[in-house]
Amino acid sequence: MPTPPFTPDPADPRYLYEQLADYIAEQIAAGELRPGDRLPAEREFGDVYGVSLGTGRRAVEILRERGLVVTKPITGTFVAKR
Repeated sequence: MPTPPFTPDPADPRYLYEQLADYIAEQIAAGELRPGDRLPAEREFGDVYGVSLGTGRRAVEILRERGLVVTKPITGTFVAKR
């Protein structure tokens, strides 16, 4: 069953970028995003997830810190191999 589109929860005390990082992490855990899959470019996060460039950047940073994605300069950000 596909994950529903990202919808921020205004009642959630976490920052928007934390909610987005958790949403993408859930997609990875569910197998909807598989190792090697490319995430949208940071500038595309607004179109795909409806967030600002800064929010997308911070969410990707969190995912990198968790070891869920890797960013290759010029190439993009990809779901990490486990």
